Amino acid sequence: MPQDIDEKRPPVTPARVVIALCLIAPFVAMLWVGSYAKADPAFIGIPFFYWYQMLWVLISTALTMTAYKLWQRDQRARKGGASA
Repeated sequence: MPQDIDEKRPPVTPARVVIALCLIAPFVAMLWVGSYAKADPAFIGIPFFYWYQMLWVLISTALTMTAYKLWQRDQRARKGGASA
């Protein structure tokens, strides 16, 4: 009977859409090279091309952590809902 409850849950939820966006955003930002292939504006003498990529390392870390926390919450909700 618990499998019936879990099967009725939609596989695509708003939380899972946000998770996907968090994981896809860094790829899109880095693959769109034309948007950051320039030298100006420089930041403390570092050309834009380099500091933009380094900034995305930090942004990607934050987005991945957010996606992980949302995934944990989603999995707990699914397990909790299946046992009820």
